Amino acid sequence: MIEKNKKPNVSNASRLAVAPMMDWTDRHCRYLHRLLSRNTLLYTEMVTAPALVRGGALHLLDFSPQEHPVALQLGGSDPAELAEAARIGAQAGYDEINLNVGCPSDRVQSGAFGAVLMLEPGLVAECVAAMREAVEVEVTVKCRIGVDDQDPDTCLPAFLERMRDAGCRRITIHARKAWLQGLSPKENRDIPPLDYDLVRRMKQAFPDLHLSINGGITSLGQARSFLEQGLDGVMIGRAAYHDPASILCAADPLIFGQGDASDPVAAVGAMLPYIDAHLGSGGKLHQVTRHMLGLFAGRPGARAWRRLLSEGAHRPGAGSALVQEALAMVAPLPSDREAV
Repeated sequence: MIEKNKKPNVSNASRLAVAPMMDWTDRHCRYLHRLLSRNTLLYTEMVTAPALVRGGALHLLDFSPQEHPVALQLGGSDPAELAEAARIGAQAGYDEINLNVGCPSDRVQSGAFGAVLMLEPGLVAECVAAMREAVEVEVTVKCRIGVDDQDPDTCLPAFLERMRDAGCRRITIHARKAWLQGLSPKENRDIPPLDYDLVRRMKQAFPDLHLSINGGITSLGQARSFLEQGLDGVMIGRAAYHDPASILCAADPLIFGQGDASDPVAAVGAMLPYIDAHLGSGGKLHQVTRHMLGLFAGRPGARAWRRLLSEGAHRPGAGSALVQEALAMVAPLPSDREAV
């Protein structure tokens, strides 16, 4: 947890970030991830500006103070509406407001935001400028290297220049194109080829911008390599969700040079009072434990851990005792501390 009244250094935290992922990086997921790394920057799922401004869905902004540093990702294409949504997010306490210019889903395209905005850098610049005017916290952008038939070598530097002119200084680049027609969102995460070299060239061309790389990164070793090559940050998505311990437990010492590696067993112990509080407020166990299934990936007993939680968390009356029972199935390692 950060010290009271002390604002986190979000730019430093973005040396390693967990990507915003729809249906995955909710507040329960972020709470778990924060137990594994004190420093890694965490992102919300994408929240649409209309949902906040017109729909009044302020519950989408709920988070625990322990999650800092934490960023809110917004989706939208109307500068005034995004400015108001950014203001609402900043008032809720988020440390950064991020604009989604990378999601290729049909639902996002129909709302004229996400990756389709790569085709309208001028509009994105207007949105960024309006958001920056509305809030004091940093406004950032997450984008693709291009969409459809765009030439990334041409369109990406032009896009970055427009973002810089609008006052945006920190941009995360998913090193793949997005194909708005012909590929599903899942296929868009795998099929378009990665072009890491292009992102490295963009850092050389825009040394004044803080550029993070995203896409296909599966290990801390890869992350450290990108940082050593001169990139300012690395964002990891699915690997951090499905195998959080391998990405986050050693992140503080290896990426941030702070503290010791964390212990997933200790993290489970710290989750128990959180789970009890969630159940006490009317929540369901599976809403929390679904994010914990991969915590012991590759470790003896991991399959039993997943099975017990997957099959039992939906049952009436299931609570933290089930988590303790599942943990007992995981083979202890010499580094494990007594946590439960």
